[in-house]
Amino acid sequence: MRLIRVGAGVVNQTALDWPGNQERLLAAIEEARAVDVQILCLPELCVTGYGCEDAFFSPDVAKRALAMLPELAQASTGMLTAVGLPVLYGGALYNVAALIGDGAIHGMVAKQTLAGDGIHYEPRWFKPWPTGVCKGLEVEGEEIPLGDLLFDCDGIRIGFEICEDAWVAQRPGSSLASRGVDVILNPSASHFAFGKHKVRERFVLEGSRAFHSTYIYTNLLGNEAGRAIYDGGPMIATGGQIVATGTRFSFLSQFVIAATVDVEQTRMLRVRSVSAQSDLGRSDDDVVPLSMDLVEPPLEVLDEVSPRVYSKEEEFTHAMTLGLFDYMRKSWSRGFVVSLSGGADSAACATLVGMMIDRLERELGPGAWPAKVPYLGFEETVTLNEVKKRLLFCVYQSTANSSETTRNAAETVAQALGGRFSTWEVEDLVQRYRGMVEGSLERELTWEEDDHTLQNIQARVRAPGVWMLANALNALLLSTSNRSEAAVGYATMDGDTSGGLSPIAGIDKAFLRKWLRWVETTASADFSPIPELAVINEQAPTAELRPLAETQTDEADLMPYPLLDAIECSAIRDKRAPDEVFQEMEQRFPEYDADQLDQWVRRFFQLWSRNQWKRERYAPSFHLDDKNLDPKTWCRFPILSGGFRKELEDLGGPPSG
Repeated sequence: MRLIRVGAGVVNQTALDWPGNQERLLAAIEEARAVDVQILCLPELCVTGYGCEDAFFSPDVAKRALAMLPELAQASTGMLTAVGLPVLYGGALYNVAALIGDGAIHGMVAKQTLAGDGIHYEPRWFKPWPTGVCKGLEVEGEEIPLGDLLFDCDGIRIGFEICEDAWVAQRPGSSLASRGVDVILNPSASHFAFGKHKVRERFVLEGSRAFHSTYIYTNLLGNEAGRAIYDGGPMIATGGQIVATGTRFSFLSQFVIAATVDVEQTRMLRVRSVSAQSDLGRSDDDVVPLSMDLVEPPLEVLDEVSPRVYSKEEEFTHAMTLGLFDYMRKSWSRGFVVSLSGGADSAACATLVGMMIDRLERELGPGAWPAKVPYLGFEETVTLNEVKKRLLFCVYQSTANSSETTRNAAETVAQALGGRFSTWEVEDLVQRYRGMVEGSLERELTWEEDDHTLQNIQARVRAPGVWMLANALNALLLSTSNRSEAAVGYATMDGDTSGGLSPIAGIDKAFLRKWLRWVETTASADFSPIPELAVINEQAPTAELRPLAETQTDEADLMPYPLLDAIECSAIRDKRAPDEVFQEMEQRFPEYDADQLDQWVRRFFQLWSRNQWKRERYAPSFHLDDKNLDPKTWCRFPILSGGFRKELEDLGGPPSG
């Protein structure tokens, strides 16, 4: 046997937070030392934060990142630590993992495959490093190896796959395996998306099996820079078996998992494998020898590891509550304000805040978590009820078209969540605006001629007061518009879109309603049900902006939400033309006749095209679903376009109204 002790460290960083990022990295190194880790992998770009955006273009960012390495290296006495940072070389910027330890920078491996799709813009800032190329970088008068490197420490060969390197067909791990690598480190900044963690598990397991190695994967944690949420979830696998995993969606600032592995065991798997290749033709010029001795640790009896499986509802709740908490504390806000309409969207936003507080209390300990947000000034004796009232303020704003049903629903939900609740009557404001405009137009506004105008003023007039409340509380105003509404512009600009954060803008209405029913009746081991949500779930979704006698509903205004979401996926995610979308909907929704489907497909494309300007103006939203509609992270579409006019003509049939 040849035993080594390896570890994966997870950190919750903030873009460009130099003191805070360094503090958390040093804490992770100390945690690793406490459990006798000899080789520690920390996440990609964890020195600067992954989400620095165009600040990466500033030479000072790379300079400050490099200046942090000596202290981190000094802290890594007796161990090797991989840490991610941007590095300037030859007039270009590279995404690098530095291997440090015993006060020295041993070498830097540069990322070969850059992520440039969807939420990722790495090619905007970084250059890919060419395979097989090794150079030298001068750091404080010493030349440090840089490039496509292997490290040899006391006979243990260590290589890297940096995040995206492991997601492509031609993985660097294949080359590393042919050169006898024992340990592959994967420092990642892999954002959360539904179901994505299963893919990570597959490439970690497959990497350890196919490359006959110990594979160490780690990731960032939390809402680092505003939109992306990182779920942590570190893993250590050896020879095709996961031997250690860490929690996902943790509220901790950093944590480390560790395992003792036998490199002789994976070497013998390589010897016995008929498919393993040996690269006898390549020199070892790129192998960096390290003088450190790895003292063999005691044999560890490893229990069988079964990674936790989350339902989509659980993933959503964990990701959103973590994202909300980090956004609040990293923006130095003092809680949340929600304009609670009595409908599903605003109820979901308020519920998530309430569940966030319950998670903090349960996972970090009663009364302990406020220490993570000292600026809030909570007393040590503060009760959970007092915390909820200070962090969640709900307001119901009624007009002549508001019903007792929604008023009672709003109050019921706010009380169930423990937040503060107020009711404001805003009909007089609506009438004053109406009177001013009618005076200017010299005519009366009517529902027959001015339907949208009269609807929008009710939503829009609610914004100034609730903004004022949020300002007075120094709190975050949450916008309550969802993804289905964003697709077709079914939202009032400067009305329900008002807010500093739009947490559910990436979630379709059908899933949101399903999730609310789950919270009402089921929840899980991590979350208690909230039966009071029945007052929300029993209602048909409605904007409640037309006269009550009209019994307005969202789906009557638009189309059934499941159909709307299916059209959006087909048209926007899958890039299908209107006639192809229509054919697909005929197959998927046989309960609707062809003429009605034709009208709904036309309506979607027309509304999609004319409402890009609204999507451009939405408050920042959380990235939860790869292939979402956020024009700043995934789905770019022209504000002005032909509006699919020719495509809809080619669809045939009568034109939509």
